[in-house]
Amino acid sequence: MKTLDRIPTSKIERAGKLVQTGVKVGGNYMKYYGKKLLNPELQRDGLDEENAKDVYDGLKDLKGSALKVAQMLSMEKNLLPRAYVERFSLAQFSVPPLSGPLVRKTFKNYLGCYPEVLFDHFEAESVNAASIGQVHRAQKDSKQLAVKIQYPGVSDSIGSDLALVRPVAMRMFNLKGKDTEKFFREVEDKLTEETDYLLELRQSQGITQACDVLEGIRFPTYYPQWSCERILTMDWMEGQHLGEYTQKNFDPEVGNQLGQVLWDFYMFQIHQLRQVHADPHPGNFLVGTDGSLIAIDFGCIKEIPDSFYTPYFELAKQETFSDEAVFTEKLFELEILTPQDSPEELLFFKKLFKEMLELFTRPFNEETFDFSSPEFWERIGALSQQYAADPKIRKMNANRGSRHFLYINRTFFGLYNLLHDLKAQVRIHDYERYLSPGSIQA
Repeated sequence: MKTLDRIPTSKIERAGKLVQTGVKVGGNYMKYYGKKLLNPELQRDGLDEENAKDVYDGLKDLKGSALKVAQMLSMEKNLLPRAYVERFSLAQFSVPPLSGPLVRKTFKNYLGCYPEVLFDHFEAESVNAASIGQVHRAQKDSKQLAVKIQYPGVSDSIGSDLALVRPVAMRMFNLKGKDTEKFFREVEDKLTEETDYLLELRQSQGITQACDVLEGIRFPTYYPQWSCERILTMDWMEGQHLGEYTQKNFDPEVGNQLGQVLWDFYMFQIHQLRQVHADPHPGNFLVGTDGSLIAIDFGCIKEIPDSFYTPYFELAKQETFSDEAVFTEKLFELEILTPQDSPEELLFFKKLFKEMLELFTRPFNEETFDFSSPEFWERIGALSQQYAADPKIRKMNANRGSRHFLYINRTFFGLYNLLHDLKAQVRIHDYERYLSPGSIQA
């Protein structure tokens, strides 16, 4: 794979790159409609593949928040055409890395010396390049290390990158009005946090220490003395990326064990710590040689305030759905319904969210849940298509809910997808044995 000697960092350069990408996409549409005139039966598959390739190729050289958004979208398997999901998923661990000279320059700028001086051994070629940074192997005092290096200019371009993608996102998700600001601010705040490696260092140390009580999961040790705001050093963990692991044949019992550990890990964070690893894509987990699960990235951590936690999990209870007054009250508390809604909007969105929540919270109301269930995923796909095709929703303001929904829903959807890939049957309440008394929502 080619390496990058520089990354566009100015607003003009980055905007120009996105304009070039837009021109390519426009050309693809012209070719598609030209062919469709000759063949009315022509499907969109070819168009989706061309567009996905051109959009990804444009973003991968920009890196940063633009590529991070593509990575986030790749997890939404029921939202985007398959071509986009497959292409954007490459953003998890397959993008052009920085060249050796640029890596050395980054070390010199932030740690005051070159990597070969700081470490006993440092591999100039990265082993993993993703949206915000890339990882190199190193050795120091007999310790095998993973050194994550952030791409230049990433933190400075977040605001301008999101401003460029905002109009596209608003059209894609039917967002209207000034209330959209809270969602874009939430994304910008979290992306800004992800570029602060000193914050990630503190978060990593705090969460891994708290989760030490959990069985079946391991974490790297982090090293402040070899870290700074743009470089993060931790133990090198031997294992296979979860996404690669699930692509091959694996023992169903091992899949169940890994799925149970993953579920317990997330439920413990949510109910005990009231904060959660909000980036559950396969590139952030390894399957160790001993069969354990390894979590290796804590850059995106979402705090869960009580004002959101309490009504959110009350909506997961079956009895809430049967009490119309309580159900409606919780929807208002979570800003899904608002005092400004018309009677038509109140009825429409109550019905929509009741269907969605009854489906998505089904696992919480079972003793054991099979996340590989075809019926469960078929219903999710059917519900998504049903409301995507509903002309009413296009006439209404679809930016619903508290800003906290954005990353919490992303967390659960990503978790469900990982458990599906593991074909896991999970004992839903096992995690409660790890909790302090009174920590879980009654």
